[in-house]
Amino acid sequence: MPAELGVMCEKMKTKNIPFDQHIYHDIDDEDEALKYKEIAMPLIGAIVLYFNGLEKELDSIICEIFTDRSDSTGLIVLHRMNYSTKVELFKRFNDDLFANVDFKVNGYSELLNILKESGRLRNLVVHADWENTDDDGYTYVKLNIKKNKMSQEYIQFSEDSLIQIIGLIIGARGDLDKFWETRNDKLHGRA
Repeated sequence: MPAELGVMCEKMKTKNIPFDQHIYHDIDDEDEALKYKEIAMPLIGAIVLYFNGLEKELDSIICEIFTDRSDSTGLIVLHRMNYSTKVELFKRFNDDLFANVDFKVNGYSELLNILKESGRLRNLVVHADWENTDDDGYTYVKLNIKKNKMSQEYIQFSEDSLIQIIGLIIGARGDLDKFWETRNDKLHGRA
């Protein structure tokens, strides 16, 4: 995992609260929680917007792997495919290529990690229960069941961490474009 991903994960604190008969969220100061949500809302929207652009860029690249004459073949394959499956398909195509050529593209493994982490963080943000964000910015994300014990997991999405997620996604798209250009230049003898 690239260093910037590790730093981001460290800044987003988590807490688990034991489940006790009913899902319950302890929000002490509703007004403070509302202020936080008002700050977070445009950042959540930006995460969705930039992530959708990243996913469409990945779609375009996968379509080009099939053929550069038309996107229809690639789009038929990609239809209803989720993002993580697209990343895995992209990886398999490139792993197969690199197994059969005498070059590699620097940063390929890091790119895959960044693409996966972008999807993971986007899912955390989009599927979080923002209605249940406390005044410290802890947002309910899921119910964990481990060893027959249940707990409610919360992540503290700070304004800074949401901005960093946006930066990671924008950077992932730039890294994807740079990888694709370098890969094609080497493949076609232009580098």
